[in-house]
This record gives sequence, C-alpha cells and structure tokens, in this order.
Amino acid sequence: MDAEVDVAAAPFRDPRYAPRRLTVEARAGGEFVLSNPTPYDPTFQTVTASLAHWAQAAPDRVWLAERSGEGWRKVTYGEAWERIAVLAGGLRGLGVVGDRPLLILARNHIEHALVAYAAMGQGMPVAPVSPQYGLAGANLARLAHACEVLDPVAVFTEDAGLFADGLSADVLAGLPVIAAAGARPGDIAVDDLYRGPSTSPTARPEQHAKYLLTSGSTGLPKAVINTHRAMSANAAQIAACFDDPDPPVMVHSAPWSHSLGANSILHYSAHRGGSLYIDAGQPTAARFGETIRNLREVAPTYQNMVPAAWMLFAEALERDEALARSFFSRVRLMQYGGAALGQATADRIQAVAVRTIGQRISFGSGYGATETGPTASNVHWPNARMGMIGLPLPGTSVRLVPEAGKLEFRVKGPQVTEGYLGRPEVSAAAFDDEGYYRIGDAAKFVDPADPQAGLIYDGRLSENFKLASGTFVMVGELRIGAIGAIGDAVTDAVVCGENQDRVGLLLYPNPTMARADIAAAVRAGVAVHNARAKGSGGRIARALVLPDPPNAGSGEITDKGYIAQSLARTLRADAVERLFADPAPSDVMEFE
Repeated sequence: MDAEVDVAAAPFRDPRYAPRRLTVEARAGGEFVLSNPTPYDPTFQTVTASLAHWAQAAPDRVWLAERSGEGWRKVTYGEAWERIAVLAGGLRGLGVVGDRPLLILARNHIEHALVAYAAMGQGMPVAPVSPQYGLAGANLARLAHACEVLDPVAVFTEDAGLFADGLSADVLAGLPVIAAAGARPGDIAVDDLYRGPSTSPTARPEQHAKYLLTSGSTGLPKAVINTHRAMSANAAQIAACFDDPDPPVMVHSAPWSHSLGANSILHYSAHRGGSLYIDAGQPTAARFGETIRNLREVAPTYQNMVPAAWMLFAEALERDEALARSFFSRVRLMQYGGAALGQATADRIQAVAVRTIGQRISFGSGYGATETGPTASNVHWPNARMGMIGLPLPGTSVRLVPEAGKLEFRVKGPQVTEGYLGRPEVSAAAFDDEGYYRIGDAAKFVDPADPQAGLIYDGRLSENFKLASGTFVMVGELRIGAIGAIGDAVTDAVVCGENQDRVGLLLYPNPTMARADIAAAVRAGVAVHNARAKGSGGRIARALVLPDPPNAGSGEITDKGYIAQSLARTLRADAVERLFADPAPSDVMEFE
C-alpha cells in the first residue's frame, strides 16, 4: 500500500515555524559558539502571569482535561484562575507558605496542577517527585533521599489511599498531608482548602518556583532549581520558534515530576493559552490502548511521545483508517524525546499521513536537560530526518568544545538553572569558565559546511567506555546506529563490553512481535550495522534479546522514557554475563 504514494515528494503541512536564525562563531582549536538572535517575548515573568492573562483573554477556553468515565472532566482558564486564587488562600491559612517546598506525590491530575500553581504563585516552591516513589511496593529509600534533599514543609497527594505506602514513610512523619481524594484521619482534604479566602499571587521572578530531581543516571538525584523567570523564559523561547497565533492542543502523558512534562508541556500550554488533555496511557502493549482511545476523541495540533509510543502508534495508524483521519486532521507537528526514534518508524507514520491527507507532518525533537529548562535546542524547521537535536532556541547560545574526539555540548541562556538546591560547590562545578552549563553530552553537525542544517546527538561522554584492547566505544552513536538498522523489532538497547574484548548488545523486544521475527530482524540489522561500522569499537560481536521490557520501577527506564545505561547493565548483570560467556549460550547471537 505504501508503494502507491511518493512520500518523499509530498509537501509538508505548514508547521507555522518562525524563520530559522543562527549566528556562528568559529574559535581556535575547532571550537564553535552557536547562538539564536531571534527575540522572544519577556512579558510573563512568573509562572502565574500567563494564567492570569488567559483567564482574562480567553476565560472559557479549556486549559486542562482528564478522563472521567467515558467523558472528560475539564477546567477552563477562568475556572482555573478562580480555583488557584482560593487554594492559595487555603495554603496561607494552613501556615505552610514559605521558602520550604510543597512535596507533590501524585500522577498528572487537574488538582495536582491547580495546587502547584497556587503554591508557586505565593512564592512557595513545589517539588513533584516521581509517582513511583510512593506507589504500592515502592522502594522508600528513593523517597527518603528526595526528602533529605528537598526538606519539604508539607505534602500534596492526588489520592492518599493510592499513595498510602509512600505517605507512611518515616521521612514524612509529622508533615501536613493535603489529599485530593482518600483523605485519612488527620489529612487535609483539598475541598477544605477551597473554604479559604481568595488570595492574589505574590511571587517574584527571582524566586524559586519548582525543584525537579535529576534522573540520577550519574549518581544520586540532585534538586534542580527552577525560578519563575527561568521557567517563563523557556516557555517564551519555545513559543518564539513559531509564527502561530493559535493555541496548541496536546494529548500528553509525560510525568510532571520531570522537566519535559512539567515545563515543556504543562507550563508551555499555560504560557500559550493552549489546551492539554492529560493522557494516562503508557508506551507498553498493555497500556497504550488508553492513548489510542484519547487520540480517537481529541485531534491534537502538536503531538509529543517517546519513541516506544511512536512505534506502537505507527502500527495503530496503519491498521485503523478512522484513527488516522482523526489524528492527521489538524496535527501540524510531531515530536519525540527521551531516546532516538528509528527512521523506519517515522517513515511509516509519514506514509500514512500522505495516504490520508496528501501531506507530510514535520517530525523532530528537542534537546536539553533538567538543568536547561529543559529545552536548549530543537528542530524548528520542516523536517523528516530522525536523530536531529536541532539548533539553539531564541536567546540561547551553545558552546561546542572539542573533548575526547567529539564536540561537547554546553549551554548558556535565561532558561538555564542557577544550580542545585543546597549544593553550592556542585552548582559551581557544573558551569565552565564562560558560564556555560556542561550537560555532559556531545553533538555533531549534520553538515560541517552548513551549520544551519542543524546538530545531531553524538552520545553521552560519561557513558563511553573502553574495551580490553583500549579501544573507545562511543555508546550513544553505536546504540542509535544499531537501533536504526534493526528497526521496529526492538524498542531500545544497552551497549555492553567494558573491559571485554568485544561489544555486545542487550536488546529490549517489541512486545507485539514474535520472538522468531525479532531474532531475524536483529540478525539482519546487526549485519547491516557492522558492514558500515568503523573499527572494533563500532562493531557488534554479540546480541541477546531480553525476555522482558525495561523495568520502570527499578529506574532501568526513567519516567522520561530513556534507558539508564549504566544502571541497566547493573540490573541485568546476569544477562551481561550470558552475553560474554564462552562458549556462547544458544540464545546469544554471534556476529563476525
């Protein structure tokens, strides 16, 4: 069927991007500084300023919606602003408003957002932590460490019964607990806060609005400081990438305990006056049906998902013409994040788009870290090539510094954090001599002769390792190349081989495919990868398809959807041992 359409020749639907602008400073020694001189609108300086604006300009427009039975529970900008003002009065009445944060132990939820903005508007920072820290069976040591870092003054939970394990932790003993549902004796019901007086925002731009924990992939999590000014700036910078008068409509599941969901989605929707439909689906075969249900009913203008979700969605679009007609009816931009999306998956989705509407949809990604707002760069021009991280946002500079044969990616801009809560020495060490934040990743030019063509992610410097021969293995580059060659049969890979004499892969299977078909795809894909690989550090000698998907509860896959490589190798130590055993077990594939 796909052969009937010429996908590459189809025009792009207008994503309504503003013109691409870039200045390039080439320095001695192969260093570059890339800057985007496009101005952005600094009108909103606190996170509640945009909500106040839209409550006046578009009071009846939906800001947030969540599932309620077969329908949707919705809150408009006007309603949200009134509720936030009353909740702020309730928080002041409790006497918890101050410099210490409100710990949020909840999934994405309307009350979660309303209480968070009420607290932030009063100059009280919020600290949403992963729901995994407090759900049944959670490792409470993670919650204990979070509280040690954050020193919260109170706790908000969406459901005290659902999060009973976390709320019973010793580290939370004595703290007031505000519950949207399931309040226990001694807890404060959110409804009780609504009895307080309406209170206007008092927050200032320089005050701390939010603390977000880093993923912990390079050690124990630290609390990244998000000021009102920085959060507002990052939303304005993203908005300046567009020339689009219409507010976005999004269906999204990224957790608000991480920067993508909390800032680039939730706060961006508030900044633009957009409508966010909260998706409780997950990118697994068992849970993705909820996302499909939501996208049947709500046609987004902008859709962002992790690669595993796009892989499942490609299959759904190909077999469900009604879903495709609905989804492509008005979507102008598709985006992925957290990991690399295979070109084959993107091409399948574009083929359905061209069959359905006769146009391609621009498909790109953004890039950054919790410390950079999160968005430092993104693809802000019509694009169908996967693996891109784009160019700096308006008002942002990127310093590319030669390091270990690569270009280290460093960021300076108004969205970059001032540092980590209570960690002044660590904060100072995170910045270079020119004030650029050092993410620890590398990037390379798509075309060194044409910097405007954009940048490609070139791996995490700290993930690289040496084989026993002393050969460096560039983990990010190898992983992306292997996944791209294998295609949809696997969802991700862990690169192994430190101090071994060869490179091996642990591969997470596509749960919708038969094991025999996965094995065949792996053999064919690795052969293709090895044929174009350079040096022993780029060739794959062995591969093992794991029996199950990554375990989110253990931290193997983060809430943001990417694999924590070092932790995965530790958790899968038995599989790593099998991968390099001699002779190779029958389920380990060997390659010359």
